[in-house]
Amino acid sequence: MTSHTRSFSPSPPPPLSARDRDDLAAEVGGPVLLPGDDGYAEETTGFNVIVTHRPAVIVGAKDVYDVQAAVRFANAHGLPVGVVSTGHGPSYAIDDAVLVTTHRMTGMTVDTTTRTARVEAGVRWEQAVAETTRAGLAPLPGSSPTVGVVGYTLGGGLSVTMGRAYGWAADHVRSIEVVTADGELHQVSDDSEAQLFWALRGGKSNFGVVTSMEFTLFPVARLYAGSMIYEGEHAAAVLHAYQRFAARTPDEVTSSVALLRTPDVPAVPALVRGKLTVHVRISYLGSEKDGRELIAPLREAAPTLADDIRERPYGEFAAISPNPPGPMVSVDRFANLDALTPETVEAILAVAGPGTDRRIGLVDLRQLGGALSERTEAPNAVVNRTAGFVVFTTTQVAPAEAEARAGAGLELMERLEPWLSRRRIPNFLAPSDATVEGTRGAYDEATYERLRSVKTTYDPRNVFRFNHNIPPHGAT
Repeated sequence: MTSHTRSFSPSPPPPLSARDRDDLAAEVGGPVLLPGDDGYAEETTGFNVIVTHRPAVIVGAKDVYDVQAAVRFANAHGLPVGVVSTGHGPSYAIDDAVLVTTHRMTGMTVDTTTRTARVEAGVRWEQAVAETTRAGLAPLPGSSPTVGVVGYTLGGGLSVTMGRAYGWAADHVRSIEVVTADGELHQVSDDSEAQLFWALRGGKSNFGVVTSMEFTLFPVARLYAGSMIYEGEHAAAVLHAYQRFAARTPDEVTSSVALLRTPDVPAVPALVRGKLTVHVRISYLGSEKDGRELIAPLREAAPTLADDIRERPYGEFAAISPNPPGPMVSVDRFANLDALTPETVEAILAVAGPGTDRRIGLVDLRQLGGALSERTEAPNAVVNRTAGFVVFTTTQVAPAEAEARAGAGLELMERLEPWLSRRRIPNFLAPSDATVEGTRGAYDEATYERLRSVKTTYDPRNVFRFNHNIPPHGAT
């Protein structure tokens, strides 16, 4: 497996001393940890542990002042800075650096008058949805309740609840608070440092440590939503029925379909354990009666093992797309499909359908289009809006197999080549995409050059480089 560790200097910096740690600890409210300290390993562990971080020092930030102190300390010691909140979307290993962890920053407020929420860097979607729905309002969450709101939004933010109805989460950000490479705090919006505000929404973590953001909420309290599960033997019938369904579905429907192949182990629910199953996920902004009529062809496509699509409170959004319960080592592949055709379905079945033994754990197709394809009045760096679907594979592997299984999912992407879009989406970049060309694939040429210009202004030394990196001008 290709190493995801970068070297930007002829040799690593000398180890920090206990005195360095104590000096930094005197300036921050959260923990400061060196290698070997109690809690160091736990603090570096994210959700996908395919990447192992070995930073020179960890700052467990409790507030914006801790973040500023960490960045200034990094500058004083000639160190780069990496950031981790939940660790769902790793890119490079954060080695020989200052690692800022933000999961302790969980402050949040909801303004019912302006229909906005302000979240700190460590807020996860489960908290954000719980607090907004108590006020009768709804945000645009992803599929997992444990994903961090900020990181998800900086990469675009594809909502499983209302994405096709309202667009990318990044389209609805009102303002951002960010600590840049010089340790200074900036409040950015369309009216203040607009270039940086534009770049942050789609440019991911390249421009600083985002400590909070404010975004729009929507007056939605209920959804007709959930999932249906079928035996793998019905994959062809279900996928073809879904292809026809997606071709005519209104923008009020956000949907996806997945092939899931699970190991035969006790940790896996008995319903899907040790076999191939097909999962259709639906979220509809309409009445239960209309929803039943819309999805009737999917219910008629094949017998279901389970069907929990019903009208439900918005707070139950996690029922749409159930997620693994805890950290795992997984190999991911992402791409965009221009369209889903009957021929595309057959290509997927040939690689991952019944009777195949490709060992791909998950093939997930999420429909785009609708408002996700629209340009916004306040543009941002999420520019690739013409694809019809995101397709990705996730294969859970044992740590000892990670090297041997690094190519998992490639065979499907090769088979889908005739339908793949040229462009990618920032949120859907895997560790294997953390290269110059891999990152460039998420942007058109003009957007990429504009992002590099903003990077050169705010981070000319590429302090924030443990990511899908957009290097400043002049960087090697």
